[in-house]
Amino acid sequence: MRFSQILIPTTKETPNDASLVSHIYLIRAGFIQGYSSGLYNFLPLGKIVLDKVRAVVKDELDKAGAMEVSLGFVTPSSFWKESGRIEKYGKELLRFEDRHGAEFLLSPTNEESMVNLVKGSVKSYKNLPLNLYQINLKFRDEIRPRFGLMRGREFLMKDAYSFHIDNEDMLREFNLMEDTYSRIFTRLGLDFRIVEADSGAIGGSGSKEFMILADSGEDTIKVCESCSYGANIEVETGEVCPKCNSKLNETKGIEAGHIFQLGTQYSDALDANFLDNNGKAQPFVMGTYGIGVSRLLAGIIEQNHDDKGCIWTKESTPFSVEIIISNIKKKEEVVEATKLYDELKSKGIDVLLDDRRDRFGAKIKDFELIGIPTAVVIGKKLGDKLVEIVDRRTLEKTEIELDNLLDEVLKRV
Repeated sequence: MRFSQILIPTTKETPNDASLVSHIYLIRAGFIQGYSSGLYNFLPLGKIVLDKVRAVVKDELDKAGAMEVSLGFVTPSSFWKESGRIEKYGKELLRFEDRHGAEFLLSPTNEESMVNLVKGSVKSYKNLPLNLYQINLKFRDEIRPRFGLMRGREFLMKDAYSFHIDNEDMLREFNLMEDTYSRIFTRLGLDFRIVEADSGAIGGSGSKEFMILADSGEDTIKVCESCSYGANIEVETGEVCPKCNSKLNETKGIEAGHIFQLGTQYSDALDANFLDNNGKAQPFVMGTYGIGVSRLLAGIIEQNHDDKGCIWTKESTPFSVEIIISNIKKKEEVVEATKLYDELKSKGIDVLLDDRRDRFGAKIKDFELIGIPTAVVIGKKLGDKLVEIVDRRTLEKTEIELDNLLDEVLKRV
């Protein structure tokens, strides 16, 4: 992609309503654009990153045997009345009537809809277990939307729902999803902890949260200094690890994923049954598993930034390499930059060519703000057959001989 042909509206100004680093940088670097309270447009760079994060989530879920579906964004209110959750969620549900007076809402989560889908299509134990997921828009009418993508009203969420013949099989899938989520967060380059959590409005007998460790996190969690144990402060009072008796330390975390053992809570309420091997009707035993996909973008930047801008991880970066033409008026720089650009593209590397007629200083500042991991600067030492590679995370600059440039870039990416 050429910088001159893509919409990247970078700015020096900090948004008035932004306090978190991720909110500030995602807007300043041209990834997102706010248009109303808690509502954001994803601009080209933001959509590229969103799709890359989504692809990691989808890849790991597919490997685990889950199947993707797509449910409607609009849900009949009757589903939520049946489950008894419509009052529990209260004003966070955005409700409306159609022209015929039928009541609907915009779903913040889809347990009821998925139960109704399976209820109408799965009749026998022979069709179980089943894990269905979607990566779809959700809406929660937050009373105080804030922190950009961290707590918006509209968000992209991965929600999965599993159906089983008994509790033992549900626990097997629950543990599989815990492992799957761990692979997702690890691939995205995140420092995270799995913590025991309160099930809240979703319900069920037990749940675990996936917390991105960050000073800006809204949740206080306790983590063991010796083992992997962690718990939300709501469920742990709190000082000694129940697993190894070591000290528990308080830290802050950003909830980015949550998995629940639902049991028969929703299948009982919605009269969703299957026939067991004796021909007897039994309620589905369920689990549910959510990841805030759009929230992950904010979480990545909360953990990966400096005072100059974003620093994207390998699997989340919009481009792996940025080529900067120092002086667009110098033909030899344009020729060498274009040659490298074409070579990298031919090898399947996502590359951004900064071919703008801007000052070199402005291009470097945009590189630092946007946060692509590696920059190749084609500049004043080209006459000596030398170019410069800049590592975004360390800002270390390395001079490379032109003949070795392609190999060196490929080695880094």
